[in-house]
Amino acid sequence: MVDRRHLLPLIPIPFLVLAQAELLASVLSGGSGFLLLCLVVGLRVLVWWVHRAMAHRAAERTRARLREAFLRSPGTKAGEVATLVTRGVHDVTPYVVGYLPQQVLAVAVPLAVVTRLAFADLTAALTILLTLPLIPIFGALVGAHTRERTARQWAALATLGGHFLDVVKGIGTLRAFGRAEAQSATVRKLAAQHMTETMSALRVAFLSAFVLELVATMSVAVVAVPVGLRLLDGGVPLHTALLVLFLAPEAFLPLRAAGAQFHASAQGREVLAKVPTATDHGGVTPPDLAAAEIVFDNVSVRSLRNFSLRIRPGERIALVGPSGAGKSTILGLLLGFVRPDEGRVLVGGVDLREIDRTAWLQALSWVPQRPTLVPANLSSGEQQRVALAKALDRQHAGLFLLDEPTAHLDAETESLVLQATREFTRGRTAVIVAHRPTLLKEVNRVVTV
Repeated sequence: MVDRRHLLPLIPIPFLVLAQAELLASVLSGGSGFLLLCLVVGLRVLVWWVHRAMAHRAAERTRARLREAFLRSPGTKAGEVATLVTRGVHDVTPYVVGYLPQQVLAVAVPLAVVTRLAFADLTAALTILLTLPLIPIFGALVGAHTRERTARQWAALATLGGHFLDVVKGIGTLRAFGRAEAQSATVRKLAAQHMTETMSALRVAFLSAFVLELVATMSVAVVAVPVGLRLLDGGVPLHTALLVLFLAPEAFLPLRAAGAQFHASAQGREVLAKVPTATDHGGVTPPDLAAAEIVFDNVSVRSLRNFSLRIRPGERIALVGPSGAGKSTILGLLLGFVRPDEGRVLVGGVDLREIDRTAWLQALSWVPQRPTLVPANLSSGEQQRVALAKALDRQHAGLFLLDEPTAHLDAETESLVLQATREFTRGRTAVIVAHRPTLLKEVNRVVTV
């Protein structure tokens, strides 16, 4: 999905770094090579300019592919799609333009510097080799907090975008029933929550930048001070001392830049994690759901951690728990729209990732929490009823996935819907995300997430 051709111009960068340091040390120690130094510096600037131009074109191609993938994904809610194809795809640019190149340079440049210094000054090379791991170690410690906070920030933004889209679509109905002000208050509350999560992520990002700069500065000082003292004592030639002083910062610079770009591209990585990866065809034929047991085997993804569940054929399960616990993620796993980071989802003993996606989707029926219908000039309750009718009309379906199916219905309509659902799901497996107590009476087992 991500275009990586812009990384090719980075190949000569480590060699240009070494050549620039060698020539600069030679010139300052009284040798020749000033014109060659100017040529190397100019070539380094040219290579970086070509890389940046290619990187921005690669980012544009990546954004186009992502828009197409998100717009074609049937498992993403309308509000989240709107957020992904606008704000989301643009957040991928720092990942493509900044983070990926720095990942390459963070490996290639320090390796080249240490190798060169091993022949010039083994003590300095060993010192750099011992201090280099400090930056990724501290970066990883801070990055763990950043990843969690960025995920919460993106979830808040997606919720805000989805709710705002629903409000805009139903503004006429809201005004007719005098609910516009109440929804305005809800939007303001969600916006405030998003702002809080954003500021929390920014605080961690600024802290990480400070930590990385401090560690890198101290590491360079650990290399530079002993070399300076040895130079004063005559223990090292001037050219070698200058070479060490010029190459030491170059060894740490890509790691510092990679750490900074890691946080700048955090939202982009979160967006890329939402790209649908399941194939449309070419897998195993789905087992007979009337006899197949569904097993969540120690699954970890997003907010779910080490989740295990066994659903017997024909059993009706209710998933309950606080918002954000992962109930909708469980349905996404069953739909194949979400892939486990760890663990497996088994259907009749077959890993769901190996099952033909098109055939699998035809074997089940699904009602999302916020159905999106064409045209979209229906109220939330009307959309919910139409979506339920379409889902229950799939007589051949062996698995029903219902995400808050009566959330937008009044009590009378809810009673009718529950009666119809009870009849249509009899003998079939059903997984229902439930908050209302009335839904809990319709299931065989309640699972707390």
